[in-house]
Amino acid sequence: MSVLPFDQRDGFIWQDGALLPWNDAKLHVLSHGLHYGSSVFEGERAYGGKIFKSREHSERFHNSARILDFEIPYSIDELEAAKQLVVEKNGFQNCYVRPIAWRGSEMMAVAAQHATIHVAIAAWDWPSMFDVATKMKGIRLDIADYRRPDPMTSPCQSKAAGLYMICTISKHRAERKGYADAVMLDWQGRLAECTGANLFFTKDGAIHTPIADCFLDGITRRTVIGLAKARGINVIERRMMPEEMAVMDECFICGTGAEVTPVSEVGPYKFTPGTISRQLIDDYSAAVLPK
Repeated sequence: MSVLPFDQRDGFIWQDGALLPWNDAKLHVLSHGLHYGSSVFEGERAYGGKIFKSREHSERFHNSARILDFEIPYSIDELEAAKQLVVEKNGFQNCYVRPIAWRGSEMMAVAAQHATIHVAIAAWDWPSMFDVATKMKGIRLDIADYRRPDPMTSPCQSKAAGLYMICTISKHRAERKGYADAVMLDWQGRLAECTGANLFFTKDGAIHTPIADCFLDGITRRTVIGLAKARGINVIERRMMPEEMAVMDECFICGTGAEVTPVSEVGPYKFTPGTISRQLIDDYSAAVLPK
């Protein structure tokens, strides 16, 4: 399937306070963010022209930058207005929204205290990955070789670009073997997350999910937990070992891209997508609609 490269598309991108034609949004090859990973971003979706939980994403965007020792030079309110402008100017109703901030080219060494902080916001069409019938068949996941690092060795609560390097490698390896994605363990061999989505299991009517202490506590993750609790479903956040998957009933993942997607297989472990997965797909689909 031929996909138009992202640098060759039409539309508008907001960059450093101005709305630019898509092809005019650029950075220099010697930008610090490219060489040293000093970049943070967000992944958001608009439904019916409105970005779901937009302000929570803007707040996390600011926090991610602070963890990487820089400040976003635009307020939460300014980011909110800019994101909505990008969605509207590009004529989208349902789309993906990508804010990103990075250190510029004033310094090219590990230290970059005086580099300018740049911010851009883009949006593009991205429909749901699967219809409900396809989702309920469940996707197949591999188990990644790379692990999420010890939180004492990485800024794991920042949505930092550099933290996704091992995710890209792991997803490529999984796809080459015919899987949709891969489950990553943490540095101690416990269940953590997928390469870009959080991980849930069900057993005897309760939901079990790994504690988000070495990976991002996703906004979609928190939304799904809230929806489950509103249904009276017991949600247990705890340490989980891979072998526990042998006794679990259902498995599903969630994230901005994946939304809520059931899983039929994780490596040697098999699951049957069922009632809880279907209920949360429906509840999430209702929650994202503009009120």
